[in-house]
Amino acid sequence: MQGRSGQRRIFGVILGVLLAAGPALAQGSLRGRIDAFVQAEQKRQGVVGLAVGVVHNGRVVLAKGYGSADLEHRVPVGTDTLFQSGSVGKMFTAMAVMAQVEAGRVSLSDSITKHYPDAPASWAPITVRHLLTHTSGIQDLEGKLDERKDYTDEEFARFIYTLPLEFPAGLRFSYSNSGYVLLGLLVNRITGTTYVDVLDAKVFKPAGMKTARGISEADIIPNRSSGYQLVKGTPKHQTWVSPSLNTTGDGALYFSVKDLLAWDTAVRKRALLSEESWREILSPVRLNSGATHSYGFGWQLLERNGKPLHQHGGAWQGFRAHYAHYEGDSLSIIVLANTAQASPGRFTEGIAAIVNPALGPPKLAAVEDTEPQVTAQLTAFLEEVRAGTVDKARFAYAPPWLASEALPHFTERLKKLGPTGKLRLAQREVVGDDRVYTYLVDFGIDTYVYKVSLIPDGRESLFGMNELKK
Repeated sequence: MQGRSGQRRIFGVILGVLLAAGPALAQGSLRGRIDAFVQAEQKRQGVVGLAVGVVHNGRVVLAKGYGSADLEHRVPVGTDTLFQSGSVGKMFTAMAVMAQVEAGRVSLSDSITKHYPDAPASWAPITVRHLLTHTSGIQDLEGKLDERKDYTDEEFARFIYTLPLEFPAGLRFSYSNSGYVLLGLLVNRITGTTYVDVLDAKVFKPAGMKTARGISEADIIPNRSSGYQLVKGTPKHQTWVSPSLNTTGDGALYFSVKDLLAWDTAVRKRALLSEESWREILSPVRLNSGATHSYGFGWQLLERNGKPLHQHGGAWQGFRAHYAHYEGDSLSIIVLANTAQASPGRFTEGIAAIVNPALGPPKLAAVEDTEPQVTAQLTAFLEEVRAGTVDKARFAYAPPWLASEALPHFTERLKKLGPTGKLRLAQREVVGDDRVYTYLVDFGIDTYVYKVSLIPDGRESLFGMNELKK
């Protein structure tokens, strides 16, 4: 009996230890599964180097570097490695602007011409809010600037003045780096310093982002990663651009995964700015029609599994970045990569599905098609793309690259794929005032996802086609 009593006491102690260690063991198991997935996905995508951060229920599950930060010097990626932000920097530019709003130096309803008095008279209806939400109508400058030329702040502004307005302010959403370049210049003008200096004082230091900073070609910057692009599978250095192009508010920052873990804490606490400012930042923009679009101030505002997903991605000079905050699941995922062809969103989606399978991308399947006339229109459109006979006048508010680059690309692709199978409607969404149709279409044994966005009068504004991920 004494032996049995002793065994029970020992068993009780062991059980207590296991129960106490349960959360840690579960966390360790989760970390291991995420780590294995990241390594496999890195190999699959051919990413030279990346850093990943995962925070769940306020605890850092993973913060780790993978691969190389610098191939020439054989430097591995670590949690202190600095990557370029790309357009993830837009959420920080929005913070710098809102700091000025709180200080009373600018109002969201200010006409841009108040701060840019030499701007075209047609800009008078455009407000600071329109710039923050990509609803200004100002054409995107990407691909139009001379990337080898250094521009002063005034030269940047004057260049953007020459870009035609694509639509009246507030009519629709159209992603425009021009707006965020102007917002960075606006902060420079009203503070007499730079928007990066404002971020350093108002965001980086208070949030504990110890190494976040602006890009500089001249400064000696510890732990700076090189950016790469794959050419026929071989890593090459990023394309050089003039230093001034890495000073603009559309996304010209350096940060590490440690920096973004600190930023995530500030986001979850709604720190640094007032509650009202955060409400503005994370509210979908309302168009002139009254419809809303899923973008706030430097944030894409989506839903996953019926709960908010706040995120933004970025790409520039051989770097790709993605920050996603699954608000309802207390999950944040950071992916920073130094390879132009990397797809950080696939890392994010894969990690989210490991944490909670319901957060994975929804599976596409055929649904009832109640608009056969639209399907007939888009079937005919696909065949026109194949034949190279698309009338470009049928596009409305489409980015210039759609006609110059996407159309020729898809013409060649469709010719190689062979006959088009029947289009099967998988999803119909209303985005702002537009209708977005997603179809599954077979080409032989391969299934592709075909997506087209139509404005209210039925013209196409965007389209694309990708092989369905198995």
